[in-house]
Amino acid sequence: MPEIQLGAHTFRNQGVEIARFHMHDWLILFLLVVIDIVLNVIEPFHRFVGSDMMTDLRYPLKDNTIPFWAVPIIAIILPLLVILVFYFIRKDVYDVHQAILGLLYSVLITSVLTDAIKDAVGRPRPDFFWRCFPDGKGVFDTITSNVNCTGLKNVIKEGHKSFPSGHSSWSFAGLGFLAWYLSGKIKAFDQRGHVAKLCLVFLPLLLAALVAVSRVDDYWHHWQDVFAGGLLGLTVASICYLQFFPPPYDIDGRMPHVHLQRLAEQRSGTQSTANNPGCLTIRQHEVDSVYAQPQHGIAVSGLSARETGPIFDDDIENSRWRH
Repeated sequence: MPEIQLGAHTFRNQGVEIARFHMHDWLILFLLVVIDIVLNVIEPFHRFVGSDMMTDLRYPLKDNTIPFWAVPIIAIILPLLVILVFYFIRKDVYDVHQAILGLLYSVLITSVLTDAIKDAVGRPRPDFFWRCFPDGKGVFDTITSNVNCTGLKNVIKEGHKSFPSGHSSWSFAGLGFLAWYLSGKIKAFDQRGHVAKLCLVFLPLLLAALVAVSRVDDYWHHWQDVFAGGLLGLTVASICYLQFFPPPYDIDGRMPHVHLQRLAEQRSGTQSTANNPGCLTIRQHEVDSVYAQPQHGIAVSGLSARETGPIFDDDIENSRWRH
């Protein structure tokens, strides 16, 4: 029973190189933040709202069960904490960097798409009547019967941003990415029938669903807004995860694409630093740290993530690989 010892790829020995290699990705993230700020500043489309349409828009104006400031905590901070836990366990900077980058891309792309659609559609919220007429007295144009709102401008502006739900899209983007990440790390689809693993994967999705339901309960959104927001967030989360990691059912589903590629390239000698000076590589002594301790006088060497099969199976967590 040979014993495998995995080399640790930490921020100290690989962090600067990885950050330099992904510099443009981080710059694009900053650009997405700027775009999203602009989308929140501009005025949304003010859709026609006639007097006969107010029947479905007279729900009471309530406070948020989940306040706006809590959404980044749920969608970003919570998944980030789980990702950092895995980093401290495995000491793999490739994994933590790709996971954080994928998480932020998932949330920010979702946010830009959500706010762009909000501004373009301009659907009134279910409580729009009380936003438009806080005194309860409706004022309508005598010719078009369109609303002549008397409420606060910023409250009315927010009242035209019902579709899709931002709380729902953010929650499913962040927690949906976390569900993908967990399913890969615990090998939820290893065909061993451990239902407990699936329960752990569904837990973030349940939390996201509860956030979405609260938006309907608070009368801030129609059910279609919540459904569309959740679908948008989960779709973007899936795309972003698969951009950085293999599918969870893959034989090496626990490792990011870049780590697997660098291991394979370094061992096969197909790529040299001299020919590709700007390419991110794994140092030779770190690749060589993936080795088998000799037992009974026999040493096993030359292992590769793809050549040896699922080297990150459950037993490897205990630093052992059974043949």
